Amino acid sequence: MILETQRLALREMTQDDYADLCKTLQDKEAMYAYEHAFSDEEVQGWLDNQLRRYREDGFGLWAVVLKDTGEMIGQCGLTMQDFGDRRVVEVGYLFQKAYWHQGYATEAAVACKEYAFRELKVEEVFSIIRDNNFASQKVARRNGMVPCGGMVKHYYNMDMPHIAFVAKRMDWLRGQEGK
Repeated sequence: MILETQRLALREMTQDDYADLCKTLQDKEAMYAYEHAFSDEEVQGWLDNQLRRYREDGFGLWAVVLKDTGEMIGQCGLTMQDFGDRRVVEVGYLFQKAYWHQGYATEAAVACKEYAFRELKVEEVFSIIRDNNFASQKVARRNGMVPCGGMVKHYYNMDMPHIAFVAKRMDWLRGQEGK
């Protein structure tokens, strides 16, 4: 167990999570910002990449599990990403469509941001979001992030504009005073 919130538990994924991961990554609607649903091989590559991140970075996208049922409903966590000329810590999230619009993404993303500030002591946390992914942009704003620039990622044979959102540790610390 990495993190716990009121309704969720976040933990490292294992190979046993492959089928649950497919429920999100192989759903074209859930993956609209990626422009395609993943193949079996792409899902395995995604999972292998998270396992590598856990080993090399000490974090990655984690399984998001409902505490009440133990069901994996998505993933949320921290990854290292390129932004401009530097590497930054990003809060990322992907959930099964059945669990959209219930506050789970925001709940998990806030916990991940706080983990990055409290445990990793990073000064900034980003979410780099596709320009047409308005739902994820709302989650970033609910997570106390503000737009700070943009970039274009080349993925799946196309250029995809992204907006970078940032939250700063100093602002978070000020918000913690008196709690």
